[in-house]
Amino acid sequence: MTTKGTIPNIPSKRGSSALQMGPQKKVSSSDPLVSHGRHFGRMVFALCNYPSLLTNGILRLEQLEDSPLEDFSAEERREHHVFEQLLDSYPGLLERLKDGSEEQILHVGELIGKGATGARGDNTKTLKTKENLRSGEMLVCGDQWPIFLYANHVYDPEDPWCGLLRSRLLIYAYKHVFTSPSSVDREPKATCSGNARLHGMNSVTIASLAYIATQVQFALSSSSVFLWTDTSTDSETFYHSLLDLLEDPEECQEVDELLIWWNRQVLPASSAAKRPISANSALSKIRQQRIALKQATNTHIVSS
Repeated sequence: MTTKGTIPNIPSKRGSSALQMGPQKKVSSSDPLVSHGRHFGRMVFALCNYPSLLTNGILRLEQLEDSPLEDFSAEERREHHVFEQLLDSYPGLLERLKDGSEEQILHVGELIGKGATGARGDNTKTLKTKENLRSGEMLVCGDQWPIFLYANHVYDPEDPWCGLLRSRLLIYAYKHVFTSPSSVDREPKATCSGNARLHGMNSVTIASLAYIATQVQFALSSSSVFLWTDTSTDSETFYHSLLDLLEDPEECQEVDELLIWWNRQVLPASSAAKRPISANSALSKIRQQRIALKQATNTHIVSS
């Protein structure tokens, strides 16, 4: 992604983390950025202060001309990754930011934030159940995951990955949001539809799984209004705890298998839905032999 160019005249001091919600203002809903914000919040990062994200991101682009990204803190690197994903997802946004004033940059952030907030509210209303739920006198921390995350609602303490994020309830909720409410009871089509088709979505993302799980967690709670800071649901901790697991490089094999499984459930025609290679197939054995041969060759070179 090209980042060189004139940096707009914005404050030189970076604000607080953009990956936390800030105060919300009323803005117009007719700008295409509002629609894009709805999808971006669901697919990439839901808990975000977009004006700060854009302001910090533009400042950081200037700093990256002199310092590598590795010199920044983990929080700043994560924030910049979200910023780059936003730029990549909306053609022309970087130029609009570079050519804009401080006020215009903040306005762009407010438009995107309006879309993300609106989508979350709409999804919350349509997913919220009317069942009688427990009073919630005992508060449960968000990193204590509910059983609905697991396939058939079965949790294996000896293998916590088994069935995680593969419940039928999550599939119903995902279809409800990303295809259409009417698609919940139907088999997945060869082509995606609804929000997925509208925004060119061709694969399930890690953030979209965390988003849907958080929506379902709230829908099954006794809270009437969605707030990230609500202590009864602890949605912020819940959302981040899922992302922490799914973004952990040490868990990449399990996560890759999970995403392939999800793509087969909701986007079966996508290239991302391809099945993993069978362990006892000829292709698998050929690749294993190739790896073993390379390791043996490298060992011989080192020893000599």
